[in-house]
Amino acid sequence: MTAAIAVSHLSKIYAGGFQALKDINLEIRRGEIFGLLGPNGAGKTTLISVICGIVNPTAGKIAVEGHDIITDYRAARSLIGLVPQEVTTDAFTSPWSTTSFSRGLFGKPANAAYLEKILRALSLWDKRNDKIMTLSGGMKRRLMIAKALSHEPRILFLDEPTAGVDVELRKDMWEMVRGLRAEGMTIILTTHYIEEAELMADRVGVINKGELILVENKTELMRKLGRKQLTLELREPLAAVPPALARHALTLADAGRKLVYSYDTGSGQTGITELIEDLHLAGLRIKDLHTTETSLEDIFVGLLRKDR
Repeated sequence: MTAAIAVSHLSKIYAGGFQALKDINLEIRRGEIFGLLGPNGAGKTTLISVICGIVNPTAGKIAVEGHDIITDYRAARSLIGLVPQEVTTDAFTSPWSTTSFSRGLFGKPANAAYLEKILRALSLWDKRNDKIMTLSGGMKRRLMIAKALSHEPRILFLDEPTAGVDVELRKDMWEMVRGLRAEGMTIILTTHYIEEAELMADRVGVINKGELILVENKTELMRKLGRKQLTLELREPLAAVPPALARHALTLADAGRKLVYSYDTGSGQTGITELIEDLHLAGLRIKDLHTTETSLEDIFVGLLRKDR
């Protein structure tokens, strides 16, 4: 099956000599939500811009549904909807006019019912004839999504789509994204809200210093690199971990009132049963206990530290 997007040995070096992308190889599957993560300046926006045909690559190839982004630009670009980080609209036109115009730019015939559908889905229908300059920041952000969807693309790029959007509208936008994915659309998102990628993405890619350092199924990534912590609250504080418990690699916390035990989520043997037995033999009494699990953000931060 043809990938929605196939990137092969892609590099980008700007005129000043700065290399923004280094030998990127990536396949994005049809119908998935792909989360692209990385710190500021890592190359996320450059990668999106090259795939969308806005920035020319220095080397490598990109195919969108089998169409080369250079030699078959029109066909490739017509399949893509792009929501950039910056809000770029004519302040004196209306949501209805700007989405109609965007649709026409791609040679699509007028379709009032379709435009009404997307404006309603984005809670912009009541503002369809207002000047864009009168809209709130969140509404302008949603209008950028409406523009990106106006020509009925198969692939949607969301570059920091919820920046400046309040919590309630953010939830509405992600509900819409799920609906688009259910209809078969491929969605690529970059976000600083890593919990959003954890919630939404099927797979994640981590880019740093222009290099793609990891691409993995989110669930598999959490299984491979995730860890759990068991925190044991003691009835009496300890000055140090007893020698009898040394094999469990415990750490003291909260001025000796807590013992913290870490273990791999993917391991078949957690060692918790043995730990509880040894605690009993050491005469330690437990007041309470709870577990926490590594988040995608923890894994992301750890990967970036390793890549320094």
